[in-house]
Amino acid sequence: MKKRIILLGSTGSIGTNTLKVVQNLHDEFEVAALACGSNWKLLLEQAKEFKPLAVGLSSEQAREEFTQAFKAQPWEPVPNIYSGAEGLTQMTRDVEAEYVLGAISGSAGLPAILGGLETGKDIALANKEALVMAGSIFMRKAEELNRRILPVDSEHSAIFQSLQAGNPSEVERIILTASGGPFRQTPLAEMETITPEQALKHPTWDMGAKITIDSATLMNKALEVIEARWLFDLPPEQISVVVHPQSIIHSFVEFIDGSTICQLGPPDMKIPIQYALTFPERRHLPDTEISLAKIGSLTFEEPDLKRFPSLRMAYECLKVGGTASTVFNAANEVAVPEFLSGNIPFLGIFKLIEDVLSAHQLIESPTLEQLFEVDTWAREQARENIMS
Repeated sequence: MKKRIILLGSTGSIGTNTLKVVQNLHDEFEVAALACGSNWKLLLEQAKEFKPLAVGLSSEQAREEFTQAFKAQPWEPVPNIYSGAEGLTQMTRDVEAEYVLGAISGSAGLPAILGGLETGKDIALANKEALVMAGSIFMRKAEELNRRILPVDSEHSAIFQSLQAGNPSEVERIILTASGGPFRQTPLAEMETITPEQALKHPTWDMGAKITIDSATLMNKALEVIEARWLFDLPPEQISVVVHPQSIIHSFVEFIDGSTICQLGPPDMKIPIQYALTFPERRHLPDTEISLAKIGSLTFEEPDLKRFPSLRMAYECLKVGGTASTVFNAANEVAVPEFLSGNIPFLGIFKLIEDVLSAHQLIESPTLEQLFEVDTWAREQARENIMS
């Protein structure tokens, strides 16, 4: 019997690569449900090909447009159509599946992913914000329900794979690799005038706009540090970051005997996606070979925390705990589109996040409801700061 996948974020880069993996493993997996933001046209094409039992869209308008287009060219089985955050959460609860692959960018994906977890599904997690916002609650619930959280991020997948070489008690530290983005050698004085067009040109990865800007600010790596703390149950002092511009080594695990294990591969998201779905086994994946001889050399350098203060802020948020990481993520989710719209400069992203963190009244042991309230407050505060 095929294993069923609910794919949240099907029209983004992770989502489209997941569907390629399903095509590669069509004898083992099938798509039970698809969900996206507002790109209903691509969702329509995907649904027509994969025939899910349900589809979800972020807005009622997108739902209506999808519905009208479907009626013009219907197919069987007719999918149930959900909309809005509550609709997506209900979809993950209603549809029977073995996996929820959470690839919706930002905190918007958290309720739906939790809905899947609470109804007994394993989570293949690409949405790092779910753990940044509510890591302790999320992982505790997974443990209580005896559900697996399988990392899809390339770095966390690399750590997950490398950890198979030893026991958790034998880990000295984990080392996340970062490409450094397009500005790792840009003088700080020149960074104020960086344009969105420049920031969207990533040197090695092909990703969506939000994650590409996060890579340019190293915010992506900052969020991954917080995510790693919860995924692997390690204190911040056992999590390091190194810049590796070639993006061939995706992360390391250093063990107490001095051995360091890493995972290498081309910058291709299909590899960690497929491993999450087939773990603990592996399957053939075409066109993923690399030639180390052609690559020639692999280089490493320390991240520049003056140029990229996002990493410093991430460690500070972990030290403070409570709702700090929620605010950190929410302020960034406001800052990125404001930069892309030309409303704040590139370095204004960092300033906005720091200002919102400074204004926040910490809640040390928040409930899930309080986390959502703080998330809303941080977004409103960020927008007020931009307007003032």
